[in-house]
Amino acid sequence: MILSAALICWPSLTRWSKAIRRACIFADALYRTGVMDSGIKPPFRAKTVGQALTVQLSKGDLVDPLKALEMGTDGDIIVVDAGGDMQTSVCGGLMGGLAKNRGIRGMIVDGAGRDIDELEDIGWPIWTRAITARGTHTMFSQRKEELSINVPISCGGVVVQPGDFVVADTIGVVVVPLAEAERIVGLAQEQADREQATREWVAKGKTIDDLLAEFGRI
Repeated sequence: MILSAALICWPSLTRWSKAIRRACIFADALYRTGVMDSGIKPPFRAKTVGQALTVQLSKGDLVDPLKALEMGTDGDIIVVDAGGDMQTSVCGGLMGGLAKNRGIRGMIVDGAGRDIDELEDIGWPIWTRAITARGTHTMFSQRKEELSINVPISCGGVVVQPGDFVVADTIGVVVVPLAEAERIVGLAQEQADREQATREWVAKGKTIDDLLAEFGRI
């Protein structure tokens, strides 16, 4: 985990683990930037918050990002640029179990995954473009070198720097730049408070005009 500029905002971000609509709230706080392509989704209900350990795979020659598991630590989320390949999985059940043992909180892949029944059973989430039975050849060839770790990547149309915060849930994935994290957490909290107040007014039967008069928006 890259901590330097994150010590203040990390407790605040991890507190969002029980919040609802986290990705939506952070997307709003970022003025709708930093939101990954809508095709990247979890195959089962999931949510996580952590810091990006980035992986760049070689397009057309994908391998399992095993080296990332060796480097990952508690609080990391592995974020993989697999070139959007939807036919070859780069993560599955065994990898998920190993990652969970290290405290790695999940994996975001601009590509495919598999073994989602096993991953759901162990409670280790992935976000991918597709699910497929076809895996890479790493387990047979023992190749582990065709990747770069902790370099700037593009995942789901968003530039991800090592150490950026990742907020992911069933609705989508949002990347919060590390340098902006403290400010964005504050904006997200304000947004969440406004939404909760609006929600309470709606429950009381208020009208659209009432809400606009009170909050200026819906």
